[in-house]
Amino acid sequence: MFADNTLTPKEAVRLCALGTIAASPMRYSELAGSVRHFTGRIMGPSLELMGTSIELLRYEGLVEAIDGKGMEDDALLTISAAGRRELHALLTARLRPASDLSKLVVALKVRFLDLLDPAERRDQIDLLIEGVETELARLVDLRGGNALDDGPDSALVAWLDHDISLLESRLDWLETFRARL
Repeated sequence: MFADNTLTPKEAVRLCALGTIAASPMRYSELAGSVRHFTGRIMGPSLELMGTSIELLRYEGLVEAIDGKGMEDDALLTISAAGRRELHALLTARLRPASDLSKLVVALKVRFLDLLDPAERRDQIDLLIEGVETELARLVDLRGGNALDDGPDSALVAWLDHDISLLESRLDWLETFRARL
């Protein structure tokens, strides 16, 4: 964890893996695919998030193979008692304040947009629209995907619906703004 008791990217992936397998035993390959799908849809592709190995969780005793050894034979995995303790510690960690660099960059682009000529302004707004559309597509895909086992009344589904609504609103605002240029 970071010094302020918040999760590192590696620990966020660990939380995803342990939480997923705590719900029900899963084959190594299914767990790896589920973690990759979920984190990729939330954050987009990120090498920083793909560095955690499920096999390392087995080696550390956080997950156990039920009917095999691990990665080499695609064993059915379950969470261990140590894994449940680690999951609890990760779930109860503090949150970092929103400090996403891309949010700052977007705000700066919008703030200083009038310093560009009209064609460059439109190009920058188009770039922002493309980014929102990409993020929206990822969340819509996750919301409608088979890997999301939560029911329609789950907190995760409600949160995704909220984020999707925010992105749709941002997209509408950007398109309206572009039309005024």
